[in-house]
Amino acid sequence: MNIQYIRVQSIPEQPMLDNLIDLHERIFGKSGNLVNKMKSKPGLLVNIALQDGNVIGYKMGYELDKRKFYSWLGGVDSQHRGQGIAAKLMEQQHEYLKENGYHIVKTKTMNKWRSMLILNIKSGFDIISTYRNEKGLHKIILEKNLLD
Repeated sequence: MNIQYIRVQSIPEQPMLDNLIDLHERIFGKSGNLVNKMKSKPGLLVNIALQDGNVIGYKMGYELDKRKFYSWLGGVDSQHRGQGIAAKLMEQQHEYLKENGYHIVKTKTMNKWRSMLILNIKSGFDIISTYRNEKGLHKIILEKNLLD
């Protein structure tokens, strides 16, 4: 299995963007105008895993301030899970953040995304809070100190 990992510091070009949106919709359902949301995020960073030119995983986030970064969205194609792709994308994201002066990375998840919650904890994140959103879904807020 030959996987290529790339980093894009903006919205990816076509056709990679279409491929990423397709994967996002297969994982999460409708994209909810993902491209416009991406355009509104300061310091957007997109890490992508490719196999044979197809997006099989991604992790994107954006700057909250000069020292804090929000790891926003990510996922791996169901046929490629359990191969360490999400962990590699996270590792690459955190390496970039450290190199660029960020001290904290923050994220949110839910119990239904258990594998992501476990990966976050294994990767050094601490649960700092929980809440129920306006739809009644229980959200888990995590942070990782990148200086440790």
